[in-house]
Amino acid sequence: MKRILYILLPIAVIMAACNEDPENLAVYDDTAYILDYGTFPPPNSQIANVLTAQKVALGRMLFYEVKLSSNLTQSCASCHRQEHAFTDTAQFSVGAEGDVGGRQAMAIFNMAWHNNGFFWDGRAPELHDQATQPIQNPVEMNETIPSVVAKLSADKSYTDQFIRAFGDDEITEERIGAALEQFMFTFISNNSKYDRFLAGSATLTPSEERGRQLFFAEYNEFFPNESGADCAHCHGGILFENDQYMNNGLDTEANFDDLGRFEETNDPMDRAKFKVTSLRNIEMTPPYMHDGRFTTLEEVVEHYNNGIEQSSTLDPALNATTATGLMLDAQEKEDLVAFLKTLTDDTFLTNAEFSSPY
Repeated sequence: MKRILYILLPIAVIMAACNEDPENLAVYDDTAYILDYGTFPPPNSQIANVLTAQKVALGRMLFYEVKLSSNLTQSCASCHRQEHAFTDTAQFSVGAEGDVGGRQAMAIFNMAWHNNGFFWDGRAPELHDQATQPIQNPVEMNETIPSVVAKLSADKSYTDQFIRAFGDDEITEERIGAALEQFMFTFISNNSKYDRFLAGSATLTPSEERGRQLFFAEYNEFFPNESGADCAHCHGGILFENDQYMNNGLDTEANFDDLGRFEETNDPMDRAKFKVTSLRNIEMTPPYMHDGRFTTLEEVVEHYNNGIEQSSTLDPALNATTATGLMLDAQEKEDLVAFLKTLTDDTFLTNAEFSSPY
């Protein structure tokens, strides 16, 4: 009897292997993922890890994975929700253990064009550096990389996907960051009403058009009737940002509670400077500013119209407006908000390729 079992057991193993669906076998696949950026210029950032479909797929899995948090309650998507352009509408996000952050969660899109660091203070040089920091931040996901590796290594769906993406099932912080980076690089937002207007396939309302003109017109204290809101000074170009860190006059020097970029550079001229964010999808990303102090776009416009606080690091162009404000009347402020809402990209907010794979 034992002899028969010894003979049959290897046969059974061989038969099981033969019956396994070849399509389910994890094999390395370096098929390129092609970014479709439409009329945008080619990305400025040097994407060192060339995008592949399997790395992007792995990044998508990880972005929505609660195993990245200490108590299996949070994923990246918990504080970066697609319907809000991958940000959080809470003033400050709540971490896995109930701790509250100190800065408003930043929106995530068009990351492949950023070349001046990530986070409000720029402490992460590259997106893959940024990607793993919230996992290890005790206020956020409160986890360790060894623990994350152990959890993912025990899940065959992940070991298989690491094989498809990287050629073997080794899971490391570098690979986790690379995959998350690749997925976030695919978040391209370029189909707002304003984009369609530029392409000649949409028409702005009279209010939106007046707002557009105000947005791009420069401030001129000597000719109030011709003076504009000068928004493009900081939010210019097709991306509606300028890749700089700036003090936008939220507080006087005595009231600097958050020193922003200074915390990374120790340069006194960086005190209270923060990364200039894109105004694309701004309608969907309240509250506003690094500390989420404004809940509406109307409040933001009023800040620039008549609320700039002076300090030694205030942007010179904003400082020039403090004597008179932007001189916008009620209709002009309404028109400016109407134009800002044309920057909402509904296709981006609902694109199934960016949604949870689970």
